[in-house]
Amino acid sequence: MSAVTHDVTPGITTRDATGGLLFALLSAVSFGLSGPLARGLTDAGWSPGAAVGARILLGALVLVVPACLQLRGRWQVLRRNLAMIVAYGAIAVVVTQLCFFYAIQYMQVGPALLVEYTAPVLVVGWMWLRHGQRPGALTVVGAVVCAAGLVLVLDLVSGVQVSVPGILWALGAAVGVATYFVLSAHEAQGLPPLALAAGGLVVGGLLLAGLGLVGVLPMTWSTAPVEYAVGSTPWWLPVLGLGVVTAGLAYASGIEGIRRLGSRLASFVSLTEVLAAVLGAWLLLAELPGGVQVVGGVLILAGVVLVRLGEPRQVSERPAA
Repeated sequence: MSAVTHDVTPGITTRDATGGLLFALLSAVSFGLSGPLARGLTDAGWSPGAAVGARILLGALVLVVPACLQLRGRWQVLRRNLAMIVAYGAIAVVVTQLCFFYAIQYMQVGPALLVEYTAPVLVVGWMWLRHGQRPGALTVVGAVVCAAGLVLVLDLVSGVQVSVPGILWALGAAVGVATYFVLSAHEAQGLPPLALAAGGLVVGGLLLAGLGLVGVLPMTWSTAPVEYAVGSTPWWLPVLGLGVVTAGLAYASGIEGIRRLGSRLASFVSLTEVLAAVLGAWLLLAELPGGVQVVGGVLILAGVVLVRLGEPRQVSERPAA
């Protein structure tokens, strides 16, 4: 696995940076709505597997035609990058979303997402153990601040019983997030952003369908109305939102933003997903984090920023995408 600090900053123009920032913000907000929308579906009788499957398959349908147009008949590009597309679909798409949707069955959306966004700390630890890239003092401080924030987010200081399954699922999602940033940052031998997003979603959808067919992953759904704090809605409306907005739009704009900004800067912008998720959970689910959890969330975000600032800066010779 390549370092998550792979950047293209030296080649970024003002136009690239502005466009990349807009794409990254759009992606973060779109991703942030997935948890609240999915929680409504699972409360209405949908299994996490069915909610993720519907989201990924609809997202794939939305992106397949634009991806084919962007490829312009260069099908050999898909063959050259097949291994990367499969890894993206299996880990960055399926593992991330499935783990997160299972996590929010045991804990609130906001805390689950904050645990998920400890991903940069996990990546730094991996690069140290696997590749010998020793973190600097600022990185270590950031990791400690992140750990302190995690204790507060999980409300461990008050002695409240925490959900171990929820924490483990959220940490699994963190692994998927790290993979998402690493794979999205690379040009992958000319593979366009839409092709990577569509290919990953197709692979993820087929994988989930296969797991459902053999009975490994429960696939249950309901046509009953879905209840949110703002009122009742037909089941197909949140499903459509999950597929079109939080999958198709989120992955396509996210890859474009990361390639323009580099994974380092894009990961800063992606922290707005936490704010979008908390706001969405408040509006749709009437979930508000407690005061201690808010402080913990601030510490986690501050810790992630310190970790990013403390990583050794790598300069890429290639120009921005």
